[in-house]
Amino acid sequence: MTSQKFPTLYIPHGGGPCFFMEWNPADTWNRMGDWLRQLGASIGPAPKAILVISAHWEEADFKVTSGSNPELIYDYYGFPEHTYRLTYPAPGSPALAKRVQTLLQGAGMHASQDARRGFDHGVFIPFKLIYPEANIPVVQLSLCSGLDPAAHIRAGQALQPLREEGVLIVGSGMSYHNMRGIGAGPGGASDQFDAWLGEAVAAAPALRDEKLAAWSQAPGARIAHPREEHLLPLMVVAGAAGRDRGRRIFSDRILGGMISGFRFS
Repeated sequence: MTSQKFPTLYIPHGGGPCFFMEWNPADTWNRMGDWLRQLGASIGPAPKAILVISAHWEEADFKVTSGSNPELIYDYYGFPEHTYRLTYPAPGSPALAKRVQTLLQGAGMHASQDARRGFDHGVFIPFKLIYPEANIPVVQLSLCSGLDPAAHIRAGQALQPLREEGVLIVGSGMSYHNMRGIGAGPGGASDQFDAWLGEAVAAAPALRDEKLAAWSQAPGARIAHPREEHLLPLMVVAGAAGRDRGRRIFSDRILGGMISGFRFS
């Protein structure tokens, strides 16, 4: 046990291996990359372990990685060859995987372990910047393919005890994720949804969870997220926040869309 109660975070993980390659314009991802690099220090003492919910893993029911030495899954396409040789040798944690499974099952949810699953780019790309030493055990939790926001909030609520057990819970996605809208120019639905999302996250916890569960009714919601897998990690970390309030800790306009990060503590 630890006396520190860790926050929960929702972070943007960028576009593929964007921080490790040339881009046009060259500074497109600079602010996000710089913010991720300082994020670990801003949290304070390093956690004993990290639980990451990535937008890039969906299963019929919740699954958690339980291997001791997970490999990397280069689940991006058409990028420079060197980006398929990136490394992040963080160990797994079978003990944390079992704890996550037990908490979810104790809340009446179906949950299982996957000892063969590796880390997708929603994990290793941002964490190469956040904790580059790769010396903190990492476990990844899948989304549930029904994509029910309320179910993901409940999952997060079940995981709350981890925060007082030395575990940092991080949702990795993008607050705006419309690939067809990328580069379309500033303003519009992206700004509307980003403003609503900031207000929803900052609301009193009971109201926050209610708003997030009904996110698709927000202004610009389905333009910002034609499919919600990049938003759902936010639901898990909001649920895990319990009664703690949330706030925006990062914002930038990238390729026409407003992208935000949030902290609950």
